Amino acid sequence: MAKLLEKIVWALSLALTASIIAYTWYITAPAERITITNMPILLDGRIFLPLPQKVSELTVEETILLRRSIREYTSEPVNLSDLAMILWAAYGITEPRLGFRAAPSAGATYPLEIYIVVGERGVKYSEGFLDEGVYKYEPHSHTLLLVKRGDYRRALMNAASGQSWVGEAPLNIVICAVFERTTRVYGERGRVRYVPMEAGHVGQNIYLMATALKYGAVVIGAFNDDQVAKTIGSKLEEEPLYIIPIGVPRRQPKTSFEDIWEYIESRR
Repeated sequence: MAKLLEKIVWALSLALTASIIAYTWYITAPAERITITNMPILLDGRIFLPLPQKVSELTVEETILLRRSIREYTSEPVNLSDLAMILWAAYGITEPRLGFRAAPSAGATYPLEIYIVVGERGVKYSEGFLDEGVYKYEPHSHTLLLVKRGDYRRALMNAASGQSWVGEAPLNIVICAVFERTTRVYGERGRVRYVPMEAGHVGQNIYLMATALKYGAVVIGAFNDDQVAKTIGSKLEEEPLYIIPIGVPRRQPKTSFEDIWEYIESRR
């Protein structure tokens, strides 16, 4: 009887160990599954984006060389995995222990909030398209939270003085600021200097990652703040600073370092 009991305990222990190993694999392996399938994982009303990884073929030097403000796009959608990388490059976590992000922030106050306005058939994945709507990016979990459903690109375009590229791009990123996060530490200098600087850092990161992934982008500051806030459903304390349309360029920029050498040498 004792031996039988011992065998039962051993079998249960083995089964428990196998279950723990399987569960550990499940919670630590989603990066592979999400990346391979390019599928949005839905849980508790959030879209879990493909995890950040090395994806671009261009070097930093080449990306800087080819960065342009591009306002004309094809009708092609943006890949979900590429959108995930653009958002991570904008404001994603790059230092897990301290919570540092991809863009520098005065005193690590991180006053910015990132919204995404997705048009109909604007973002694709392997099985279809992301629902059109306004989403909010959550950096710590690398997820999107649906704010409201519907294609709001035209409303956003109207809020941006009718700039057609806002309405034509498959998606727009809207950067908002909660100034109080920074001003409570640095006072008015935070409002007039540090927060606008940080938005600029994020805008350039978006430019560079979009360029590295063969997309075009343009940063826009000419818009009615209240209309933009109403369109994206942002909170009262979140003030819009930037609209950034993103899409596949009708014409890819072409420049070589040899062209730059020739230009520089001709002026020496």
